[in-house]
Amino acid sequence: MQELEKMLLELKDTSELMIDLAYSSLLYNNNEIAEEVMLLEAMMDEKGDEIQEMVMEEASQGGDIMRSIVVLRLQMAMEEIADAAASIADVVIRGIPQHPVLQLSLRDSDVVICRAIVLPGSDLVGKTLGEVKLSSISGMFAIAIKRGKKYIFGPDKNTRIEEGDVIIARGPEEGEEYFVDLASGKERLDE
Repeated sequence: MQELEKMLLELKDTSELMIDLAYSSLLYNNNEIAEEVMLLEAMMDEKGDEIQEMVMEEASQGGDIMRSIVVLRLQMAMEEIADAAASIADVVIRGIPQHPVLQLSLRDSDVVICRAIVLPGSDLVGKTLGEVKLSSISGMFAIAIKRGKKYIFGPDKNTRIEEGDVIIARGPEEGEEYFVDLASGKERLDE
């Protein structure tokens, strides 16, 4: 797959994650998740600029103009999705109260999205998601892992967890505390 296609796929995955995180931040009035959305939005801006530069360079060297137009339109559409997610997260960051009707409709869900930092000494360090069986032991399902400035979208059972990783997970509210404590090292895996 060419670099441009990889970048577009990353934008698509990022914008999907941003929508999930933005609604979750609103649903649970979670500033931490809202801030993550804002970090992702900044990353989307940078990637979007890179894509635009690549497309213009390709077009100036005699590349397919129609392909360039399609790529730019896709990039701009994904940027609009990211901006919308950031607007939702901004409501949480600013502390703007929700309308009661919106609050009732959002609270209908029993699923939470949260983030946990894998600290030194955590039983998760060095293990794969498959070895840990996170969804079985906590009900939480890892939807992304932030490693430094990079994101691993849709991590699978073979994805190894490293110290310092930020795991973004979805699951039942009652599994959130155990998941966060497991990542921090306060809880231990039953071996």
